[in-house]
Amino acid sequence: MRPCPQCGKLNQPAAKFCERCGLDFSAVPWVLIVEPKTSALAIASLVFGCLFFLFPAAVVAIVAGHISRSEIGKSAGRLKGGGIALAGLILGYAGVALIPFILIIAAIAIPNLLRARIAANEASAVASVRAISMACATYNSIYKQYPPSLQALGPPSGGANDSAAAANLIDAQLAFGRKHGYVFSYGPVSGRYGSPANQFVLSADPVTQNTSGMRHFFVDESGVIRVENDAPASRDSPPLQ
Repeated sequence: MRPCPQCGKLNQPAAKFCERCGLDFSAVPWVLIVEPKTSALAIASLVFGCLFFLFPAAVVAIVAGHISRSEIGKSAGRLKGGGIALAGLILGYAGVALIPFILIIAAIAIPNLLRARIAANEASAVASVRAISMACATYNSIYKQYPPSLQALGPPSGGANDSAAAANLIDAQLAFGRKHGYVFSYGPVSGRYGSPANQFVLSADPVTQNTSGMRHFFVDESGVIRVENDAPASRDSPPLQ
């Protein structure tokens, strides 16, 4: 735009006379005024600064803030946004200052959360082992043998009636053999000369040792749950207290 040196009115660059006071521009020099633009880096610094709780975002906010303030200072008024860049810098440095505290909190909280998760998974595994053991006893009383698989204890599909192939004594997830970080391995033990199974063994082991669980569990037709800390449990393992 072309400012009038007499009244200050902004006119079009090609104007020969001032639209307000009528000054003849051919007799005076003129200056083209360009509206300053907000620095994109200043905006980026503020945006990433608002995410200061994320370490990489805080660093980006600091770098972008310093670069933008340098560009604004050298732009001779063509760029603006120094205040925005300053706000981004403050937030960025605040994020960097919080990093040690975040690391300390994480170092305390993560192990506690892991231990709580392991304890919850182990409690669920014991409950599941007990539920399967009771389901096997019920199955045996109905069908005069122990089930051939965990699936035989699960619900029937398609609305079919309960049967020896799907007795509907445990839920579908448990019948699949995996629940809450534990894998359940079941096996019937047949009597002599191929007679129906009159015994069974069931093991419950962590999917990932020391992460999804620590202890291993075992149960058979006696109903006594046995446990080992670092190895698969068996009939010879101590009973669960």
